[in-house]
Amino acid sequence: MIKKIFALPVIEQISPVLSRRKLDELDLIVVDHPQVKASFALQGAHLLSWKPAGEEEVLWLSNNTPFKNGVAIRGGVPVCWPWFGPAAQQGLPAHGFARNLPWTLKSHHEDADGVALTFELTQKRRDEKILAARLYAVSAFRVGKTCEIDLESHGEFETTSALHTYFNVGDIAKVSVSGLGDRFIDKVNDAKEDVLTDGIQTFPDRTDRVYLNPQDCSVINDEALNRIIAVGHQHHLNVVGWNPGPALSISMGDMPDDGYKTFVCVENGLRFRNAKSDQRETCTSGAIHSRCETLIYV
Repeated sequence: MIKKIFALPVIEQISPVLSRRKLDELDLIVVDHPQVKASFALQGAHLLSWKPAGEEEVLWLSNNTPFKNGVAIRGGVPVCWPWFGPAAQQGLPAHGFARNLPWTLKSHHEDADGVALTFELTQKRRDEKILAARLYAVSAFRVGKTCEIDLESHGEFETTSALHTYFNVGDIAKVSVSGLGDRFIDKVNDAKEDVLTDGIQTFPDRTDRVYLNPQDCSVINDEALNRIIAVGHQHHLNVVGWNPGPALSISMGDMPDDGYKTFVCVENGLRFRNAKSDQRETCTSGAIHSRCETLIYV
């Protein structure tokens, strides 16, 4: 899929290293810079791919994902906002609506080391299902030898958020993640709280854990590709480790049956539900300001 994106015809040359292209129904921004190749969908301000010069592709993107208006993209870095996980009200999409709406490219800057891009989402329309909320979010990216992502949001709303990053790996059976902390909520095991005794998370089957006291940096050790990916977390409360395993992967129409073998998700999250209650941070008047950052380097 990523090779297909870079082979698409250029619709607009925005700058010497930035171009606008289109895949099916979605507008894309493609970065072709001496230090980095990357791509974004304007829908969701969605980072689809990131490949520093001389490295393997760092992000995983499903070959089966549709590029259709209003349909979530499987892979890359989905922006989950203003909620993460199932919606509190019926009829609303999982992981919020930000990833299914068109964002605007507000600014870009290129230098010898890479490219900085800022995308903006403003939600003004009245919708009883989202409390007639006025919401505003900015997603800023800096791609080069490293990848920096900063999601900042404002609005009157009960809010959670996450950067749901899919990392490309050689073989999930040979992947381990450290730096997640010890205490976690096991969503595969009735959301029970447990402890990671040796500090190393592996993925022998379906795994979905919310880590409650992660370190400032998590490290993905990928034996098959012989590389280490470091994921720095800022302004976070939780980090999620996720892989669907074989059974769930087969049931997901936007993923190949064996897709689970070549990715792992390490997700920086803000204001998840905690272990002892079902409450989220809420603001009923005034404004909420939240920030979720991730720094990735290989």
